[in-house]
Amino acid sequence: MTALSGWGRWPRHESELVVPRNARRLTELQTSARGIVARGNGRAYGDAAVGERITLSTQGLDRFRSFDPETGRLTVEAGVLLSDVIDVFLPQGFFPPVVPGTKFVTIGGMIAADVHGKNHHRSGAFGDHVERLSLALPDGRVVECGRGHEPGLFAATFGGMGLTGTILDATFRLMPVETGWLRRRVIVADDLEDAMDALAGAAGATYSVAWIDCLAKGEALGRSLVQAADHAGEHELGERERAAGLFPAAPRGRLAVPFELPTGVINRASVAAFNELYFRKGAADAETPRLVPWDPFFFPLDGIGHWNRIYGRRGFLQHQCVVPTRTARAALADILERISARGRPSFLAVLKQFGPGRRSLSFPLEGFTLALDLPVDEGVDALLAEIDTVVARAGGRLYLAKDSRQSRDTFEAGYPDLPAFRELRRAIDPDGRIASRLSGRLGL
Repeated sequence: MTALSGWGRWPRHESELVVPRNARRLTELQTSARGIVARGNGRAYGDAAVGERITLSTQGLDRFRSFDPETGRLTVEAGVLLSDVIDVFLPQGFFPPVVPGTKFVTIGGMIAADVHGKNHHRSGAFGDHVERLSLALPDGRVVECGRGHEPGLFAATFGGMGLTGTILDATFRLMPVETGWLRRRVIVADDLEDAMDALAGAAGATYSVAWIDCLAKGEALGRSLVQAADHAGEHELGERERAAGLFPAAPRGRLAVPFELPTGVINRASVAAFNELYFRKGAADAETPRLVPWDPFFFPLDGIGHWNRIYGRRGFLQHQCVVPTRTARAALADILERISARGRPSFLAVLKQFGPGRRSLSFPLEGFTLALDLPVDEGVDALLAEIDTVVARAGGRLYLAKDSRQSRDTFEAGYPDLPAFRELRRAIDPDGRIASRLSGRLGL
């Protein structure tokens, strides 16, 4: 048995970790046991990719199957990393249509979580760009799913956190880009209302995101740096960019956190100092468009290896909620006021705007999403329970890929399609073979 956790390193659970080297062996294993779930690269923050008894790694399914440069259509196995897709195809002028905040995720994990990026308001979630997938069901069958074949199973797999079966491979389309540079503009927002207005005003940009100083209080509550960006054309590059390369590679030899930092390093004083420096640096770059490379724009924390160790041996929780547009201003202000009043140090606080969402258990809905990182300590669960209540009353919900502690009541209030998902689960898995720590906790 192995002690497994998500990227937040809390909670940790014992599970047998098995790494099958091909789809046939994986399918056989899935039919031979109960309490089993698939796991990609372990970047879900909570307990979604930890099996009740057995955890099946898909990292052995790491082959590229086919690519059509005329259409950008790519077929890969589920264990292929997003970073590998970018390394291979960006130099050829193609980029994934949607990327999350880290490139060290598998394609299967991106589908299971139906990941979103900084462009949801324009491009939707990753599942909106997947054309087909192969799914290993608990009874041993391998089913081809798409919008025209097994559409219900296909739709439920996006955001289903591996509970509809194990994804073996998938086909999706890459989008053409002229360069690996982005034209980025920073907007200073004095408070939460300004930040939300700036995001709404940046709806014409391909990408938009706001970093929030979650410790700011009073009139400065929610002060932010909002980034709006688009892919840059080759004609926009200057001498500096051309010297670095039309498609600059991600930096190698990353900085890394070599060990768990002592508990308490992430505290109100350290986060407040970081926030002040970060805000001043961002404000100095405000309003003037600049060209920036793709890697630090999309994946800023990937430049620091094992950055999850900075929270110490207890680990941390990432809490991500979404609330509808009509209730977002009041709900988000309430959440930030609670965090600021308690002095809880969130090293990362990110606000984005979503466009219309999908159904089933896919997380996004039209509104605003706030992500927070909080160290695990004695008071954090009580604070998050309060925040969950605010989210539920506002008609919002929490992201299952980040969750490790929400209640069933909060979960059931946020996902109106849950009864249909449970019915589908009973139909394809009457013996309950697929079961993760998350599914047991939330009654899925």
